[in-house]
Amino acid sequence: MTRIRFLLLCLLITSGGRVQAAEVTAAVAANFRQPMSLIAESFEQQTGHLARLIFGSSGKFFAQINQGAPFDLFFSADQAKPAALVDAGLANASSRITYAIGSLVLWSPRLDKVDDQGQVLREQRYRRLAIANPALAPYGEAAMQVVKRLSPATAGQLIVGENVAQAYQFVSSGNAELGLLARSQVYRSGELISGSAWSPPSEWYTPIRQDAVLLTAARENPAAQALMAFMVSPQAREVMHSYGYRTGAEQ
Repeated sequence: MTRIRFLLLCLLITSGGRVQAAEVTAAVAANFRQPMSLIAESFEQQTGHLARLIFGSSGKFFAQINQGAPFDLFFSADQAKPAALVDAGLANASSRITYAIGSLVLWSPRLDKVDDQGQVLREQRYRRLAIANPALAPYGEAAMQVVKRLSPATAGQLIVGENVAQAYQFVSSGNAELGLLARSQVYRSGELISGSAWSPPSEWYTPIRQDAVLLTAARENPAAQALMAFMVSPQAREVMHSYGYRTGAEQ
């Protein structure tokens, strides 16, 4: 079954009226917490299914799935991990989609800290810079690419979070002055929520294409199929756009 046919079949499930309620457990990359929470609310209202969301690092989820963790869907912050699960027979190849394309932002809660050219990073005018773990999180890997290009920080200047959500907490709590984070964490509908920010050019880091996949053990779960289909709906895409993501259709 092709990917398009798979999604069309799933869309029939969601658009053909409510079916018997089922539950889906989704492992979701930490950077996607806010939009996914809103998407799940709409999904539950429209389908009657229940969505149980667990947020964390893509690297840890990947390891847990390989060890038999009982997830139905995996919303990764990259493409490599879902592809590897497909290759290992742990995920359905035809279900795999690029649900979102993310971007980095340099952010500080202080209004006067980050300039519109990123000079604060170039000139190393900071003591601590928070990033996600490059070994576990694609946003951390992208952040390191920017750091190496502009500001070869020493180990003592970096505070590394397990995921991008923890990196944000380091900055918002004052443990770090700056953070290279996901744009979705500090922007809403194109507007900066607070503080000051600068977006590094997208060509400075590997594109953050985020793939989702239906795990093989959940191939008969109607709620899992329906949530995958819902991710390509206009409602879901509108939420993603409001948080600064592009969607797979815009690659």
